[in-house]
Amino acid sequence: MLFKQQAWLRQKLLVLGSLAVGSLLYLVARVGSLDRLQPICPIEGRFGARGQAEFPLRALQFKRGLLHEFRKGNSSKEQVRLHDLVQQLPKAIIIGVRKGGTRALLEMLNLHPAVVKASQEIHFFDNDENYAKGIEWYRKKMPFSYPQQITIEKSPAYFITEEVPERIYKMNSSIKLLIIVREPTTRAISDYTQVLEGKERKNKTYYKFEKLAIDPNTCEVNTKYKAVRTSIYTKHLERWLKYFPIEQFHIVDGDRLIMEPLPELQLVEKFLNLPPRISQYNLYFNATRGFYCLRFNIIFNKCLAGSKGRIHPEVDPSVITKLRKFFHPFNQKFYQITGRTLNWP
Repeated sequence: MLFKQQAWLRQKLLVLGSLAVGSLLYLVARVGSLDRLQPICPIEGRFGARGQAEFPLRALQFKRGLLHEFRKGNSSKEQVRLHDLVQQLPKAIIIGVRKGGTRALLEMLNLHPAVVKASQEIHFFDNDENYAKGIEWYRKKMPFSYPQQITIEKSPAYFITEEVPERIYKMNSSIKLLIIVREPTTRAISDYTQVLEGKERKNKTYYKFEKLAIDPNTCEVNTKYKAVRTSIYTKHLERWLKYFPIEQFHIVDGDRLIMEPLPELQLVEKFLNLPPRISQYNLYFNATRGFYCLRFNIIFNKCLAGSKGRIHPEVDPSVITKLRKFFHPFNQKFYQITGRTLNWP
């Protein structure tokens, strides 16, 4: 009899202990997320002065839960109406640069509770067929959000496509434009590496980088090679400046975002007139993958796709030197126009 009572008592204590641990973990998660995010966040309707409108930020746990379900299509019109959700045109666009870190920037900005990202590249403004479908088609491609949140999309091809600046201007002449850049030669090699990997997956051969980047007839830099042309940032930016003042652009240092992301993200928060919410808590270095991963809360972490951070092929040092010498005057002009000097050789 005594043995049965002892066994019953141990079972009860085990149940109570499990409940206590579960409650403690829940409280830690709630306190951890609420403490860093704070309950009220001032957001302006159209990037005006801070504090014009307020909304409870992570009553916006919906942002990770409910909105995710809506993105998957698990919603009704009535649910959307009840939660006051809308599909908004973007108030900021990451327009480039390809292989500059556009995906990393978008995912990191999505840490902010007032930001909602378009998961896929829409290619609305650079694709004639998509553009002909009209602005309502574009809006329907945007994720659900609360009216006070801002939607951001990224399509790196926008930066180098001639028709895009005018098309975006016609949609919203006061839109905020983000450009993330890397050292031009490194970016060109990264661009080549991605194309090379695609060729190898299809068992196709491809030229070496040196043969593409250097014109064999003149032994000079081959400006007809797209990876080289894309890295002449100032040439593309000048086209954009025909429609938008420089104040509507923010330059993100893609090399620094890899090594030290928080300062770059804080500059973007300021540019977008967002209250500071992204902290070192949200970013942790993954030694296995070799770059920073994202921490949304105590439970949910996320790393970028394995295709990010590809190993570059070895390139002839003399070709790298020639490319850097070629890009140097364009870089100096880029610094002058943007007001941001970057530590490029």
